[in-house]
Amino acid sequence: MSRHARMIATTAAAVLLSAAVFIPTASAAPSQPAAAAGCSGPNSQIPPGRTTSRTLTVGGLQRTYRVHIPATYTGTNPRSLILSFHGHGRTAAFQESLTQLSTVNALLVYPQGVTGTDGDTAWQGAPYSAPGVDDIAFTRALITQLQTDLCVDPRKIYASGKSNGGGFAALVGCRLADRVAAVATVAGAFYPQGGTCQPQRPVPVLDFHGQADTTIPYNGDASKGLPSLPTWLAAWAQRDGCTPTPQNTRVKTNVVHQVWPSCAGASTVEHYRIEDGGHVWPATTPNGDTATPTTIDATPLIWDFFQSHLKPTA
Repeated sequence: MSRHARMIATTAAAVLLSAAVFIPTASAAPSQPAAAAGCSGPNSQIPPGRTTSRTLTVGGLQRTYRVHIPATYTGTNPRSLILSFHGHGRTAAFQESLTQLSTVNALLVYPQGVTGTDGDTAWQGAPYSAPGVDDIAFTRALITQLQTDLCVDPRKIYASGKSNGGGFAALVGCRLADRVAAVATVAGAFYPQGGTCQPQRPVPVLDFHGQADTTIPYNGDASKGLPSLPTWLAAWAQRDGCTPTPQNTRVKTNVVHQVWPSCAGASTVEHYRIEDGGHVWPATTPNGDTATPTTIDATPLIWDFFQSHLKPTA
């Protein structure tokens, strides 16, 4: 073999070895498709103006989710994508009805949790979630699939949820900061089983919690490892490099809006403390959680918050 041929063979071997080292494993992050991947026009299987159910197999499990496409969707202009996770024992359909997020001008996805150890649906990070089920891997794969199926703006992907789903939305912020721009949590259950939170970048966080919540107490529950809301919020403010002391504004007679300023990377931490609020999705009309309205609507506040935050492109 000539010297030139030996050099070509050696180089090819090196390239193959390098590729072998970096082949993604089951836990590695798959590549992110460009926004244009799903921007060739409407997807005939996901019609605009309707909610449809779809499936995706991840980790050997067939998972289901609901997709709502606004009637104005053309499939050519990249849109915001909001993932909304239901609470413990609830369903994707209930979450859509409860939140009314499908009324906002965005692509809405309501994933369905897997039955946990107590016989009710749950999300990863709770003591009753299904052992061995990787909901973070499911969420990452789901985002990738949605970017293939729909015209999604990769800078405008958001996670939200209530109760156990709120705790999981926060976990998505911790683990998938490379995919989501911001998270919003309502009556969140922030169990220690979620593990440490080390996001790749400062993640904007919006939280709602009632001080009269007896399911996930505002001041925490040491027997379950649940932190108080002030402790949980202070930890996020520290992660995001915010000023330690929040600015407080009473926006209603029973609601205080807290904002931690001067956060890194254009992020922010915000919290609505509802002094007489229970374990409910706040709304000024009765909903699936309660027949007693409160004085603020979480849904439009969440949408406004999401619209004000974009994921950095680099």
